[in-house]
Amino acid sequence: MTIHKILPAILLLCTAIIGGCRSVDDDRIPPAPVRIAFPTVAEWQIYGTPGATDHRRFIKSEKIPSNFPWTALTETGFGGVLLCSDIHGAPVAYDLACPVEIRADVRIIVDQEALNAYCPRCHSVYDIFTNYGQPLSGPAAEDGYGLQKYYVGAGAAGEYMVVTRR
Repeated sequence: MTIHKILPAILLLCTAIIGGCRSVDDDRIPPAPVRIAFPTVAEWQIYGTPGATDHRRFIKSEKIPSNFPWTALTETGFGGVLLCSDIHGAPVAYDLACPVEIRADVRIIVDQEALNAYCPRCHSVYDIFTNYGQPLSGPAAEDGYGLQKYYVGAGAAGEYMVVTRR
């Protein structure tokens, strides 16, 4: 086999490897404690996100949601927590603060019709239901800034579900 025949394949492979190495920075939000506990299945059904593409905002300083059973141990991160269920119904959570703006009071907003979230200030758009906070457009996509992700799973103290910062 001559070099002329394999050179295009090598160039294509190198281009794919280099182009596929762009990473997303999803750790731009300042560290802040996160703990939202759902002790029972019933509380998860009421305050959590039990169905696909459900979402709920938790902001302790503003007591959002107002009827949530807030405790002294509840913490909601830097800008608040966006709790979602992806398109398969699996729970995922993000900090509400836009990673471009890095301000606790500049929070992403869910567009339920488009099935994504956007920043009202920088206009970045994020995929929250299918691609785990990855930027889709705007400054976040240009700079590779994804949403800060939080852990959602069974609680260590026997809670049905808990949101924490790893």
